[in-house]
Amino acid sequence: MAAEVRSPRERYREQNRAEIKAAALQQLAEGGVQAVALTRIAKDMGLSGPALYRYFAGRDDLLGELIRDAYDDVAQAIAQADDGRAEDPRSTLHALAGAYRSWAVAQPHRYLLIQGTPLPGYAAPPDTLQRARAVLGPFLKVFAAGVPAEALRPTVAEMAAWVRKDDGVADWVAQHTGLPPRGKVAGTALAGTVLAWSQLHGTVSLEVAGLYAGMGHRASTLLTAQIDTLADSFGL
Repeated sequence: MAAEVRSPRERYREQNRAEIKAAALQQLAEGGVQAVALTRIAKDMGLSGPALYRYFAGRDDLLGELIRDAYDDVAQAIAQADDGRAEDPRSTLHALAGAYRSWAVAQPHRYLLIQGTPLPGYAAPPDTLQRARAVLGPFLKVFAAGVPAEALRPTVAEMAAWVRKDDGVADWVAQHTGLPPRGKVAGTALAGTVLAWSQLHGTVSLEVAGLYAGMGHRASTLLTAQIDTLADSFGL
């Protein structure tokens, strides 16, 4: 298929949007979400305030784009960690967890942007959910091969019930496992993925926030132990 031909005006618009987002990311890295200011970006780019609003409707619109980009980037990093790996669920799980952590540590300002609410009253774009699920999709495939320990059965049962009543979740599980979305495996895959996400989010968020500073361990060592324990509990 031939590449889409864009007009000079379209290319100019895309270039300006990219520059605005780059400037916003710089502000985000320097001072957090509160430091993102469209008026300052416009001034630095030599644009008037009203001119900037031709590219983004407001700060929430701009933040929404940054959030989409961040989810897409971390999803790509995890997909690359999963691509072409040997059929070893445990090593794959470690690779996925490592990719998640590496991305977050390399750009903590973007990680913190997609965790929690950036600003009071801010509502993330509706398509954010699908992007977040894309990040975790490869984990579903790993845990689909698991046999959960007895202690995990209540969690697996709740996840299986969630799949049965939520078509969106059922489609997500089926897409990444290639298995019937409402079979027994679906609950196992979803339980393992949510548990992995909880472990990753907790450990990585504490590391990115600097709360492990001065303690006698490395976050990577802690995460490796957590992932091994989780793999053991699913017989991986």
